Amino acid sequence: MTFKPGPLQKIAPNVKVGEGAFINDFVNLYGCTIGADTKIGPFVEIQKNASVGERCKISSHTFICEGVTIEDEVFVGHGVVFINDRIPRATANGALQTESDWTVRKTLVKVGASIGSGAVIMCDLTIGARAVVGAGAVVVKDVPDDAVVVGNPSRVIRSSATQSGD
Repeated sequence: MTFKPGPLQKIAPNVKVGEGAFINDFVNLYGCTIGADTKIGPFVEIQKNASVGERCKISSHTFICEGVTIEDEVFVGHGVVFINDRIPRATANGALQTESDWTVRKTLVKVGASIGSGAVIMCDLTIGARAVVGAGAVVVKDVPDDAVVVGNPSRVIRSSATQSGD
């Protein structure tokens, strides 16, 4: 089935949308891949060369930049921001930067992870399978599988050995 965007969606023709995906109005998607049965909330932007897996939920006002890979069954809360450049600049040698003036840095969010509202996710890291990132956390280094991280900078407060499922 071919996905046909509604009048209040900005979805470029090069976006790949899986069967059963639901995309709200007021989104901006270009050059990305959205997996089957994934829900994209309103006011979300997903850039080129980003990928969202199957059965994910991306909540409103989230920004997923180029270089981010989100595996299956991931929850991303409201207003989460991913970053793909460690030293951003507006100009290079006095002229506005172009794509050739910087290198996209990658981020991987593994299967079943959950990212709380307002979190900021730095690049060059992996959020482990089934990990939980607390609301408002600033993630600057890898998060182990099954860990719970909170704070700025984020720190592990619980690991798989102590996780109780609450």
